Amino acid sequence: MSDFIIRVDGDDLFFSASHFITFEGGGCESLHGHDFHVAAEVHGPLNPSQYVLDFIILREIVKGILQELDHRVLVPRDHPRIDLRTIDKELEVALGARRWVLPKDDCLLLPVSNTTSEMLAQYLAGRICEGLSGRNISLPKGIRVEVRESGGFTAIYRHGGNE
Repeated sequence: MSDFIIRVDGDDLFFSASHFITFEGGGCESLHGHDFHVAAEVHGPLNPSQYVLDFIILREIVKGILQELDHRVLVPRDHPRIDLRTIDKELEVALGARRWVLPKDDCLLLPVSNTTSEMLAQYLAGRICEGLSGRNISLPKGIRVEVRESGGFTAIYRHGGNE
């Protein structure tokens, strides 16, 4: 059976967010931000109307997810060494001797172990699949998401499809 790929990308598929990355051995970057640019591909056979998925639907799903991430501090909820505590309207993030206290409404706790571009790409792929399911659209044979954080640094997550 033939496999086709559709792709959405462009100047309007980005979000601006702050994050930090932890390293093996206990190191940690300073809190900093990027304009993350995103591209998404869906792999699968043609439907009876001779297309994989409506480009507009895929773009709407991706843009909706990116709006949730935009202008937020991305915090890894599942990091094994990060302690999170909510105090009134603040979120305290502690890692060893480091501690950040941030407005809770400005933060987004992501179900990832680290806020690397790789983990963001995987997170986005899962959210795209949820968005398709929420519209009663069959899950694709494969999905590929690219997250470019800056200066040609791009992380790619692939699941299923022609790997």
